[in-house]
Amino acid sequence: MAFANSQVSDLLATTIAHRSRKLADNLEHNNALLAKLRQRGNVRPFSGGTHIMEEIMYDDGDDSTGSYSGYDVIDITPDSPISAAEFDVKQYARAVTISGMEIIQNSGREQMIDLLAGRVQVAEARLRNSISAGIYSDGTGNNGKEITGLDAALKSTATGTYGGIDRSTWAFWNNQYENNGGTAIDATNILNAMNRLALACARGTDRVDLIVADNVMFDLYQNALQAIQRVTNDTGSGMAGAGFTSLKYHGAGANADVIFDGGIGGNMPAKTMYFLNTNYLHFRPHRQRNFVPLGNDRQSVNQDAVVRLIGWAGNLTCSGLQFQGLLEDTN
Repeated sequence: MAFANSQVSDLLATTIAHRSRKLADNLEHNNALLAKLRQRGNVRPFSGGTHIMEEIMYDDGDDSTGSYSGYDVIDITPDSPISAAEFDVKQYARAVTISGMEIIQNSGREQMIDLLAGRVQVAEARLRNSISAGIYSDGTGNNGKEITGLDAALKSTATGTYGGIDRSTWAFWNNQYENNGGTAIDATNILNAMNRLALACARGTDRVDLIVADNVMFDLYQNALQAIQRVTNDTGSGMAGAGFTSLKYHGAGANADVIFDGGIGGNMPAKTMYFLNTNYLHFRPHRQRNFVPLGNDRQSVNQDAVVRLIGWAGNLTCSGLQFQGLLEDTN
């Protein structure tokens, strides 16, 4: 049904469309992991398909590569250990609503713009917060409709399926795990636990480059550093320069930002640190559903109001679980 006041309809549509790029930027700037992925160029829109595919290369135990001499026979058995993890496309939406009474009360063009801009900002903030929370979720919320977040990717046991691949069958598709041997983690032992996990996540030049911590673990790490008077990250560069509360971790060959992502409205699991190699993590929004208006106005037959939706579709994906780590205090 067409809305009677075309000016309102047009303003609502153009206001949302104009702000869609800003919303995408704000989402990435307000989430530490997404900010890091953006720096790396790992915010990669996709164009279509029933699933989001991430190609992976893995060690299948093939030993045909070797030395030879003269006329020795060389093994030419085809070897292509390349597969792909596949991730569902998850959808999010938020409504911007305005009633007939609000329309007549704000009938001047400037007043209407202010009203709509405020409504759109609220909708943007709520949508951004939902997706940011999804980044840390296990993907089971709302009957499996949430983003397949870090809580789905990083587990304490080699069980279950992630990205369509069974962890119990394929050892390369398991993250690294550390819980300090079941002993409570405190400021005196957290550095040792972090070093062990960082080493476990390393292969050649592949190193952890981002550590995300909740309130408890960040505070323990901060207290451990204060004992040796290590300083916070330079505010002019890195994640601290992006506005996040950040420390540096130098150990086990890794050089990583340690980001605090707890506090009011934080979504990190309690007593947890995620050790991330962001080279293998990707934020994959759909090109045509990246904070854009969804269709035309929606108007109820028995209500004096108009609704327009802001939509997003995509997922968080991974192409190398073995380079990611989970540190948690299980006490």
